[in-house]
Amino acid sequence: MNPLATIQKIYFIGIGGIGMSALARYFHAKGVDVSGYDKTSTPLTRALEDSGIKIHYEERVDLAPKDVDVVVYTPAIPAQHAELVYYKEHGYTVVKRSDVLQWITESSFNICVGGTHGKTTVTTMIAHLLRHSGYGCNAFLGGISANYQTNFWSSERNVVVVEADEYDRSFLKLVPDVAVITAMDPDHLDIYGTAEEVEKAFIQFSQKVKPGGCLVTKYGLKRGADLKAAHHFEYSVDNTAAGVHAADIKVEQGSYRFDVVAENWKLNDVVLHVGGLHNIENVLAAITVAKYLQISDEQIKAAVADFKGVHRRFEYALKSGNHILIDDYAHHPEELRALISGVRSLFGKERLVLVFQPHLFSRTKDLADAFAESLDVADEVILLPIYPARELPMEGVSSELILNKMKLKHKQVLDKEMMKGWMKEHRPGLVVMAGAGDIDAQVLQVKELLLQA
Repeated sequence: MNPLATIQKIYFIGIGGIGMSALARYFHAKGVDVSGYDKTSTPLTRALEDSGIKIHYEERVDLAPKDVDVVVYTPAIPAQHAELVYYKEHGYTVVKRSDVLQWITESSFNICVGGTHGKTTVTTMIAHLLRHSGYGCNAFLGGISANYQTNFWSSERNVVVVEADEYDRSFLKLVPDVAVITAMDPDHLDIYGTAEEVEKAFIQFSQKVKPGGCLVTKYGLKRGADLKAAHHFEYSVDNTAAGVHAADIKVEQGSYRFDVVAENWKLNDVVLHVGGLHNIENVLAAITVAKYLQISDEQIKAAVADFKGVHRRFEYALKSGNHILIDDYAHHPEELRALISGVRSLFGKERLVLVFQPHLFSRTKDLADAFAESLDVADEVILLPIYPARELPMEGVSSELILNKMKLKHKQVLDKEMMKGWMKEHRPGLVVMAGAGDIDAQVLQVKELLLQA
């Protein structure tokens, strides 16, 4: 029997995480009594509280409810967390977020989007296409959709669109009818050890596609030949050897107009209002899924034209005559490369100042050379100190590790206050702020500094 049927009270440890909060919303929408803990109050947790979910912010066993059916925790929570230890020692049903997603997707038609980067945007694009067209879906997103201001929505239709997270190998618990793989670059080497192990996990993920199902993958992946399914489509923004690619791309007032060319169909005059060439590539994956589901061309084009993006994915915090400020979640060298090339595609040779907050000591150590190479393409780089997230400091690993490998002339490591002082003094015209830590909390203040007369 599926455990979902018996859950009346559920408790989340780390409820403010983007994936956890989507699950909390799911159960709350089903009438389940939902409560949770998180370390700090954020806009996400406040939105959950506003909807009637009880949350506390102190790690205290006496505040944790004792009459719950299931306790869900995120891998970001330390193993010695007092509440987690209490529940485990007292015989509660304690599961990871990925286990709950497995329960939810055991009896639905599932579209699962994986990839070391790009997956949040592609998941949101697919879910938006299905919602806007009237096809309908339940969506579990790894970001906040700008169209709907949420990371979860439900539908009568038994279709689930879900972000398939490779961290902790949790995506291997899902069973896709349709799977998308956007990238297989080295990441989470604290879990996988080597790039080869990351690739192997994605191959395993592709093998989870149900018989007769569909696989959509980015063209040119390193182990692309090992990715197989009954229906397999490859996409690329510019490589005409891919089964689905873009053609005749034009930039019109900060938006893109292009054609989508596939082996057996063509979609003319698609308009995308979200910046970055990588987002044309992302929407190709979403369009390929929509075509596979037989959504009409006109519905697809209308949905793409109405897509407003994902918060912190090439999001304009400021777009005035004198200043552009872009906020982005990029925290991997390939994401930074795509972000910078997307900015260049729209703003040409304008001087680009990039503020980057590295995320995790392990990722910085493993990918320092690649980070330096990606960042060198900007005109000026300000590195903030590393955001540790779930990790303890590592000896010899700091933002200076990246800085010292960079060839760029204009580069420096500044703390947040010094960075804001620099912005106030120089007020550059084109600024990109990137990272997966808490850099987004600085964006509004930087915007105000840039606007000062």
